[in-house]
Amino acid sequence: MKWLLPAVLLVLIGCTGGVSDGTNVETVKDDGVFKVALLTPGAISDMGWNAMAYDGLMAIKDELGCEVDNREAKDAQIKDAMRSYAQKDYDLVLGHGFEYNAPGVEMAKVFPSTVFVSASGDLTAENAGAFRFYLEQGFYLCGYMAATMSKTGKIAAVGFNSIPSIKSTFRAYVAGAQAADPDIIVIEPEMGMDADIAKFKQATLAAIVEGADFVIHQANDGAQGVFDACKEKGVYAFGANSNQNGPGVIASAVISARPAYVALAEQVEAGTYKGSVTLMGMADGAIGFAINNDLVSKVPKDLLEKLTEMQSKITSGELVVPKDDF
Repeated sequence: MKWLLPAVLLVLIGCTGGVSDGTNVETVKDDGVFKVALLTPGAISDMGWNAMAYDGLMAIKDELGCEVDNREAKDAQIKDAMRSYAQKDYDLVLGHGFEYNAPGVEMAKVFPSTVFVSASGDLTAENAGAFRFYLEQGFYLCGYMAATMSKTGKIAAVGFNSIPSIKSTFRAYVAGAQAADPDIIVIEPEMGMDADIAKFKQATLAAIVEGADFVIHQANDGAQGVFDACKEKGVYAFGANSNQNGPGVIASAVISARPAYVALAEQVEAGTYKGSVTLMGMADGAIGFAINNDLVSKVPKDLLEKLTEMQSKITSGELVVPKDDF
């Protein structure tokens, strides 16, 4: 499926590297090779958020035959990494998260020959913007499933809940749960941004002690801690971002980044990209909800039918899943 992203001619003007005061100096790209870089907040081996982005980058490489590169970049590293890629004449720098939006817009003013796009965010410039995956749709279905099947009346959401995009997915998870059971209790422990596998396991175990028998995460590398705790205590977990279905993971809210990344790269390569914020959801093939085939027998038949019906309504627009604006 082709993505319906805005297409407006963008005249690319060169710049010198290393300028940090917002001024532009004309130069000419000298190698003629289309280059795409990816910045992630964690390791691409996490089998989740970061791995999904890397898969999209590989799709760009495979389908467009361009040069690609990737690195982890957090906090103060972000602008330095963006500047480094722009100085090396990279045409597109993808920042995989809300935290890359503002730095990307700032760098876009310095390097008008490079396009900076983040996953989430609402800031734009002529050569910078964001695409937002409507992952809330998948989280809503997870919440509905959890509340319907819960035996304790308590479920949990464990993750970096201070990040606006993650907070929004948890809000959708709660909304889906309350649609199934208005009295459901959702436990959401506060997690710092430096939380590792051990801390996520500890937080998940604490939520289980409180009574949670279904747990969803937004934890990047820390997801393994969530899965380990759920497996240890015999409760169900949900996967997020990638299809993480496995032992004890009953379903996953899934992002398909490949078509979105390729379409974006095609526009940048053609010189038709204009900074914007684009929302991509189930109707675009960007979001999915996958039940674990090995555990589907544990799901009541009427619930399976209801989840299929709800997914169809979300895709058609009849059911609008709540999301935060940020």
